[in-house]
Amino acid sequence: MKILLSAYACEPGRGTELGVGWNTAREVARYHEVWVLTRPDDGREAIEAELERNPVPNLHFVYFTLPIWGAGWKWGQGAFQIHYYLWQIQAYFVALKLHREIGFDLAHHVTFVKYSTPSFLSLLPIPFIFGPVGGGESTPKAFEQNFSGRGKIYEFLRGCARWVGEHDPFTRMTVRRSILNWATTPETSERLTKLGAKKVEVLSQVGLLPEEVTYLASFPLPDSVPLRFISIGRFLHWKGFHLGLRAFAQANLPKEAEYWLIGNGPEQDRLLQMASDLGIADQVKFLAEMPRDELLQKLASCIALVHPSLHESGGFVCLEAMAAGRPVICLDLGGPSVQVTDQTGFKIPALDPEQAVTGLAQAINRLATDLTLRSQMGLAGRQRVNQLFNWETKGKFLVDVYAKVLSQKEE
Repeated sequence: MKILLSAYACEPGRGTELGVGWNTAREVARYHEVWVLTRPDDGREAIEAELERNPVPNLHFVYFTLPIWGAGWKWGQGAFQIHYYLWQIQAYFVALKLHREIGFDLAHHVTFVKYSTPSFLSLLPIPFIFGPVGGGESTPKAFEQNFSGRGKIYEFLRGCARWVGEHDPFTRMTVRRSILNWATTPETSERLTKLGAKKVEVLSQVGLLPEEVTYLASFPLPDSVPLRFISIGRFLHWKGFHLGLRAFAQANLPKEAEYWLIGNGPEQDRLLQMASDLGIADQVKFLAEMPRDELLQKLASCIALVHPSLHESGGFVCLEAMAAGRPVICLDLGGPSVQVTDQTGFKIPALDPEQAVTGLAQAINRLATDLTLRSQMGLAGRQRVNQLFNWETKGKFLVDVYAKVLSQKEE
């Protein structure tokens, strides 16, 4: 097949959307001829260096940016979103010219993983797949009462941006013209259906490379490490780390138990003050961002990941924890809820803050006292990641879907 991918974000060696773009392209190119539309700004140097080290003959990159205001994405979040929208328009004309020369069999929008902005590749006269796309997840209203003023404004503006995107006729056109819409979460799936999608399936966008799965599987299961829990991510209001602190304080743990929070962000001072107010400052350790290998070693020195995110399409760190044999404690929301099962961790219902904190605390207690359960969940997590979230497996899944889509077209 000749496959056209749209990946505004694309760079090897990254776990974010950049990694989603690169890994999708590389894995599909193991089976078919692939052309990738992307920007030169972020990833070109890294892409070309990687292809020089590890050539992929079937993989071709087409770099372009806006002829005017090409660096506009650097001017702040609002300018970034406008740049992304305009790039999607330009991508159509680049793709149309390429299609006349090459004759693609199928087009697939990969990044950004965002449901509320259109992809004009849906106008090409070939089957088009949209996603996985996310962003339809929302913080349950009861939890917003604990946000700072800045956090409340962020949630309001985020909701406004989604409303605008959902009422963009080109977004609706994209969704309705897609032969298949992949949603990262049930919440986004529901929104795509309301926009008129003919076929929607839930599929996580995140994954780990085979070598990463192997490396993380080499860590011993959490049976002899100190009684230590960990949260990893930017210190943002919607990450829910304030809930994690309250749950750790509420849990019936010995004084030597520790809770590590790794990251940085605008909520750090508030979290530091909260740890002090809760009387657990001596047990909570705040660590700055660090190289990934060092971060994974820190993860391996803990017994479980606490990830109480309130709205998130992905949850890459949850996969890392499961691959490392660490149970995950999360809220039953968004991407983490898709990745984690009752066999690999605890998914706490998010009805209101008090109920959620109590549920998180109970899960922390269970894992702190039940070594057998920790080991069982750790083994189940490794198995789940290898079966469903290994990029090698995901690549094979994608090309199987492509083949099915094209066979249906011929019928």
